[in-house]
Amino acid sequence: MEIFKQIAPLRTFLDSLRKPDKSIGLVPTMGALHQGHISLIHTSKSQNAITVATIYVNPTQFNNPNDLQKYPKTPEKDLEMLQKAGCDVVFSPDDQEMYEDMPRMKFDFGHLDKVMEGEFRPGHFSGVALIVSKLFNIIQPDRAYFGQKDWQQFAVIRQLVRELKFNFELQSVPILRESDGLAMSSRNLRLSQAQRFNASVFHQALTMAKNALISGAELETVKKAVSDMVNSKPEIKLEYFELADSKNLTILNNVDKAVLPILCIAGYAGDIRLIDNMFLD
Repeated sequence: MEIFKQIAPLRTFLDSLRKPDKSIGLVPTMGALHQGHISLIHTSKSQNAITVATIYVNPTQFNNPNDLQKYPKTPEKDLEMLQKAGCDVVFSPDDQEMYEDMPRMKFDFGHLDKVMEGEFRPGHFSGVALIVSKLFNIIQPDRAYFGQKDWQQFAVIRQLVRELKFNFELQSVPILRESDGLAMSSRNLRLSQAQRFNASVFHQALTMAKNALISGAELETVKKAVSDMVNSKPEIKLEYFELADSKNLTILNNVDKAVLPILCIAGYAGDIRLIDNMFLD
């Protein structure tokens, strides 16, 4: 496994590997890796000759400085996990390498970055778009892989790829969950034992809501049930729960069989923010 911290030698190395029959897969991460990330590596390896993982905690996508400061970092463990998973190349730059100056470029995705995560994390998706644009340009992959847990992020990146005409295939990989249903997340490392136990309520609420809506329950009734369920747990607080069109994230007032709806939820375990989702199919 080759490890790079600078752009120029990484580009030179990748250019030496590029051949028509050797595709390159990209897995962008912010480190603190878990098996969900490794599932992205495995998917990339099954479809490409070369898999590149990036590890970079991008400051421009954090609208809360405290969240950035506390974001977990496990660099030695990350590299060990990537090595065992068979990753070929790791790009782990510092801030100076990625942002020589204060960035001035901003992205606006219209409705896509104004609802749900966009409403509660202003500027977040502009920062995401900026860093993934840089990574796409630096690595020039044939395929790029993102986790379904950040579905709104995937929808934003899909729009970015479409509008800027990036020439590669974008894939979303299904959520990996703990045994109690909690979606795997780097932020889970910050949970206390009690918070970790109670945080499984987010998945429980999604499952309950999905079953109720499929059975014909009204969305407002389901929303109240979700709120009551989540907020009944100690240290757990619901931020939002929405039913949306998974393609364009239009918020739905009830189940629309003409689209593929997705249930999206976000909330706090203590001061740690967690998100999850579930397709209504």
